[in-house]
Amino acid sequence: MGLISAGVLLLLFWGVYASAPVYAPGRLPEEAGDDHRAGSMCTIRDREGNLVTMVSRRVYPGDGVITAAGRRYVVQRVDGNTATAKFVEMDRDLLAYGELFAKVTLPAATPEWSGRPVAIYHTHTDESYLPSDGRISIPFHGGILQVGGSYTNGLSSQGANVLHDLTPHEPHDNNAYYRSRRTAFRLLKKNPIALFDVHRDGVDDPEFYREVIVNEKVAQIRLVVGRQNPKMASNLDFAKRLMAFANKIYWPVVKEIFIGNGVYNQDLLSTAVLIEAGTYTNRKEEAIKGITLLADAVPVVLGITGPPSLPGAPEYGKPLTDPTARRPGAWWALFWIVIITLAGGGAYVLINAGDLDKAKQDLHHFFRRDLAGMLHPLPEKFPLLRDRLKTALGKRKKL
Repeated sequence: MGLISAGVLLLLFWGVYASAPVYAPGRLPEEAGDDHRAGSMCTIRDREGNLVTMVSRRVYPGDGVITAAGRRYVVQRVDGNTATAKFVEMDRDLLAYGELFAKVTLPAATPEWSGRPVAIYHTHTDESYLPSDGRISIPFHGGILQVGGSYTNGLSSQGANVLHDLTPHEPHDNNAYYRSRRTAFRLLKKNPIALFDVHRDGVDDPEFYREVIVNEKVAQIRLVVGRQNPKMASNLDFAKRLMAFANKIYWPVVKEIFIGNGVYNQDLLSTAVLIEAGTYTNRKEEAIKGITLLADAVPVVLGITGPPSLPGAPEYGKPLTDPTARRPGAWWALFWIVIITLAGGGAYVLINAGDLDKAKQDLHHFFRRDLAGMLHPLPEKFPLLRDRLKTALGKRKKL
């Protein structure tokens, strides 16, 4: 009964957590006001001292980076503003998506999007671009809103129904994600097909994000996925698809995927991702060009146009809108619910028993007598089940 009670409580907690419009008490401090602060950054290097990336956020052991080339790193040690990461492997999913999208071209005609919209919002509505806006922060009216507007226009030009929410969430402090969660939850009621939180980074060096793509200077995009939420696996899968196809058509407009120690409201939707469009030292026009190029990749990634989902196609070959496509986040969440339930029930039995041998005896007694006793009246209460059991037992005796 302890196991059953623990499982029910966990399921109830899960439902409240997944749909709550505000943060639960256990929200992590890394989703703090120093994210994207101008000049507040951490440099991540590999064991040989080579630069892996730079980020304007707190970095923790266990955070990860997947480069545009598919190299996957995991942070092992953090010393102040410097972190050391270990190269783990080439990301097989990203490479598979790259091979898949190599056979796909952009549609010649504008696709007809119908039904579910694409939702865009900004947790930090003050973020600005110093060379263009003259300031690094403009409360309530940051240049990032114009970048989000260009992303909206790029998607709308392809027939998308876009919800661009301009709700401010000032000040830029520890509670910004708390406030923007209400906005994200309100957008979720519109049943969006994807949810984008658009930011700019706080790295000092403009050349870190600057690339020449289609003969123009462009500020690259970084995709950020929070690893402390139950939909992390599906969020990351979405980010990999987006980077793979965007870089296939405009190499390398997406610089990397950063897997950070946070939630970033991504527990609300499997296709939620945080976008960093360049950094505050880039010109705003460069960020606009970069995020507009990213918008060209969204229709294919979301399955609005190609590649077709053929019967028997591998999971990575199915668009996110295919109902038979994998849902890694949901199954992983269910796995952990079962594990936690069993662990909690086992601990409960052990504490009450006092020692391991007594706990084993109690479990044996429960499964052999108590559980059998609870199930025994079932055939008497349900005549159809009773008759089927009798028939099955009669066949077994004949054999």
